[in-house]
Amino acid sequence: MGDANGFGGEVLVGDCVELMARLPAASVDLVFADPPYNLQLNGELTRPDNSRVDGVDDEWDKFAGFDDYDGFTRAWLEAARRLLKPNGTLWVIGSYHNIYRVGAILQDLGYWVLNDIVWRKVNPMPNFRGRRFTNAHETLLWCARSREGRYTFNYQAMKSLNEGVQMRSDWFIPLCGGAERLKREDGRKAHPTQKPEALLHRILMSSTNPGDLILDPFFGTGTTGAVAKRLGRRCVGIERDADYAQLAQERIAAIVPAATDLVISEARREEPRIPFGALIERGLLQPGEVLFDQRQRWTARVRADGTVISAGSRGSIHKVGAEVQGAPACNGWTFWYVERKGQAIPIDLLRQQVRGEMG
Repeated sequence: MGDANGFGGEVLVGDCVELMARLPAASVDLVFADPPYNLQLNGELTRPDNSRVDGVDDEWDKFAGFDDYDGFTRAWLEAARRLLKPNGTLWVIGSYHNIYRVGAILQDLGYWVLNDIVWRKVNPMPNFRGRRFTNAHETLLWCARSREGRYTFNYQAMKSLNEGVQMRSDWFIPLCGGAERLKREDGRKAHPTQKPEALLHRILMSSTNPGDLILDPFFGTGTTGAVAKRLGRRCVGIERDADYAQLAQERIAAIVPAATDLVISEARREEPRIPFGALIERGLLQPGEVLFDQRQRWTARVRADGTVISAGSRGSIHKVGAEVQGAPACNGWTFWYVERKGQAIPIDLLRQQVRGEMG
C-alpha cells in the first residue's frame, strides 16, 4: 500500500468489493465513500429553454430496484468494515435517494453513527421543473467501526479552521467548479459528481492524522487522493472506470504535498487543573480579600478553605458568581477580579501564574 512514510498513491481499477477483499484486514484508518446514489431518473432533465442538464445518467448509477441497491450497499460496507482498524472511521455521502437506506444498513452491520453532517451547497442546481424544493444539500454520515471504538477527532483543528468557533454539523461549501472542475476536451464535465476539495479537506483534517491511510472505494477522478496527498496522508483509491482512474492518477501526480509541519493537526495541550484553593495556599490570595466583578456590581470575600462568601451566598467561585447574577452558571475564573497595584485583574491571571510554576 505504498511507503509508510509517504503517500500510498495506488489507484486500483476494478470492482470495489472484489478488490477490497484482497487488501489486508484492519489496515485502514479512514474510509471515505461516495457511492452511486441510485437516483432513479426517468428520462432527461431539461431547463426551461429545453436545453439538457448535464446530470447523472451513467450506467454505474443504475440498479434494478431497491433490493439490488441494498445488496450492493451491504457488500461494500461489509468489505470496508473488515479493512478498518478498530479505531478507524467511515464517512459516506449521499442524497435523499439513498442515504437513509445506507444508514440503516451500516447500523445493522455494527457501525456506530457519530454525526450526520449536512453539506449546504452555496450554489445548488435549480429545480427547473418547479415541482419540488431545490435540492440544496447532501448528507454525510460519520461512523466509528463499532460503538466501543475509539476514534480520531481533531477538535482544535476544526475550531481553528472555523476562526476559533466550535465547528457545527452544517457545512456551507460551494459545488466543485472553476479550475478545480475537471473537463473533457469538448468542455463537458469529466465526472458528473466531482466533489469539492474543500469538503474533503475538512473531512480529512477532522478525523485523520498525517501518515494515516485512507481508502476511497468509489474514487472517481481522485478528489480524496489529491487532498490526502496535499495534507500528508496516504490514500488508496478503487475505481472501476479506467478513464476516471487515469484522470485521477494524472491529477494526483501534479499535487505538491505541503511541508509536514504545516499539516499536523495539533490538539490543544491539556492544561493542569488548578483549584481555586491553590491560589490561597500559595499566598496569591489572602483569606478575607475582596473579589469583585468587572463592573464592580457584586463582591465576595475569600475564605481559607477555598470557598467565597457574598451577602446571601457561599460556595465555589462559580456557584457564588452564578447566584449573585441570578444566572444558571458562571465561569468564576473570568467573572471575579481582584485588585493588584491599583489595577483590577481577573483571578484567572493568578491561575495562569500557578500553571507557569508547574511547568
